Amino acid sequence: MEKPFVVCHMLTSLDGKIDGAYMSAPECGPALAKYSEIRGFYGCDATLYGTTTMLGGYSAGRAPDELPDSPAYPMEDYAAPSEVQNYIVSVDPAGVLGWESGYIEKKGRPRAHVIEVLTERVDPRYLAYLRQFDISYIFAGEDTLDCALLLHKLKTLFGIEKLMVAGGGLMNWSFAQAGLLDEVSIVMAPVADGSTSAVSIFEKADFLPERKPLAFALKEVERVNGGGLWLRYITKQDKIGGQF
Repeated sequence: MEKPFVVCHMLTSLDGKIDGAYMSAPECGPALAKYSEIRGFYGCDATLYGTTTMLGGYSAGRAPDELPDSPAYPMEDYAAPSEVQNYIVSVDPAGVLGWESGYIEKKGRPRAHVIEVLTERVDPRYLAYLRQFDISYIFAGEDTLDCALLLHKLKTLFGIEKLMVAGGGLMNWSFAQAGLLDEVSIVMAPVADGSTSAVSIFEKADFLPERKPLAFALKEVERVNGGGLWLRYITKQDKIGGQF
């Protein structure tokens, strides 16, 4: 199967959390800076986020309750014209995210064209809503997300060679348990807040099947200013297969 190189790149606390109060602690600052720097190291031409992460600071909230009734578009992939070859891939199986533009611009990051990832349970009217903003979209599954199909379409329809998976925990684990991560990159800040409600780097959705724990092999470790660490892993299956 054709697919991009996929790296899961996350900032975590000492207790493995990817959000929470620890992120505002001054001791987290050097690790946060290193996390941003490493994004450039990988040189990915697309970054993928789950619905919760998109709602947290990338989309324009939720889609309006009243969606356009026409025109009607077929349930087929759509590659909108794009001024850039850099993408934010928004996993939105039910089509709930709101938008104001087909592009996202974050300080310190290149302008990115939005690709919405949908399933066939999406309201057909949502397609017309996305087209209002020239947002690209692809279908990856009937009722639940097919991660392998998603990656194949990103490579073949958009020419994406390197993809960064950057949360949340459910999305990270969906790719991990499917054996689709080529590398896991963790910048660990020397801070913990003990939260029992914050999201961890990998979390299994209730609808996903049970499977044995996924083992990783350490590829490289580097000290980060302020007492943090940059850890790089691949799955042990890859090591056994001679790709380490």
